[in-house]
Amino acid sequence: MFTRISRYPERYGSWAIVAGAGEGLGAAFATDLARRGMNVMLIARREQHIEHLAGELKADHDVEVFCLARDLGNPETISDVKTALADKEVGVLVYNAAHIPLGSFIETDASDIDQAIAVNVRSPIALIRAIVPGMRSRRRGGIVLMSSLAGLQGAPGLVTYSSTKAFNIILGEGLWEELRKSGIDVVTCIAGAVRTPGYARYSTRDTPGIQSPELVARQTLDALPNGPRFVPGFTNRLSAQLLTRLLPRRVAIALLASASHRND
Repeated sequence: MFTRISRYPERYGSWAIVAGAGEGLGAAFATDLARRGMNVMLIARREQHIEHLAGELKADHDVEVFCLARDLGNPETISDVKTALADKEVGVLVYNAAHIPLGSFIETDASDIDQAIAVNVRSPIALIRAIVPGMRSRRRGGIVLMSSLAGLQGAPGLVTYSSTKAFNIILGEGLWEELRKSGIDVVTCIAGAVRTPGYARYSTRDTPGIQSPELVARQTLDALPNGPRFVPGFTNRLSAQLLTRLLPRRVAIALLASASHRND
C-alpha cells in the first residue's frame, strides 16, 4: 500500500484536480491525494469549505493547495481552471461534483435538469478535454469519474441524475481504451451509498453496504491503474451484479424505486 502511495506523483504528475471538493467524498479524495504526495487544486462553490480543507492539507501533508470557488455548472469555470493551472503539471483529475434533482422528472423544474446536465455531463467533458492534451504530451496521467449504482438502470425519483451517471460510466469506459495507449489511466467509480453530509440530507437511514468517504476514495485511487470501472465494497459489487446480470430489467428498476421510497 505505502509503495503505491509514494509512487503516485511519479506515475501521474505533481498536481491533482478535485472537482466537487467541498465536503464528504470530494474532501476525502483531496486528503488521500495529498497523503500520496500530490499538490491539489480544490474546486467547489463554497469558498469557506475548501479554504478550511486547504489549511488542513497543507498542515498535515506539506503540499501545495490552490482553491477555486466556482460553480461547475458555469462554462466559464473551465477557463478559470485552465488559467490557474497554466504552469502546473496536472497528473490526476477526480470529477466528483454532481447536481441531484429529486422527485418526479416531469414535475422537476427545467432549470434544475439543466444544472444537472451542466455539472454532471458538460463540465467533466470540458475538463477532460482541457487537461488530456498535456497528459498525452507527457504520456502519463489519471482520470477518476464518479458514478453510482443508480447509473446502472433507470432510477425513479432520480431520473436525471441516474441518466447522467450512466453517461459517465460509458464515457469512462471509452476513454479508458482511447487513452491507455498514451499512458493515461481512467477509472469510473460506481459507488453505492456513501456516508457524506449530502447523503445525510437526502436520507436519515443507512442503506446496506454504505461506506465511509475515506474508504471509497482510497479504494478508488488504488483501483485507478486497473480501470475501466470499479465498484467499492462487496455488498455493492453484489448489488451491481444483481442489477445488471441476474435480475430482469423491470425488477431492477422496481428495486431502485423501492429503495428510494425507503430512504425518504
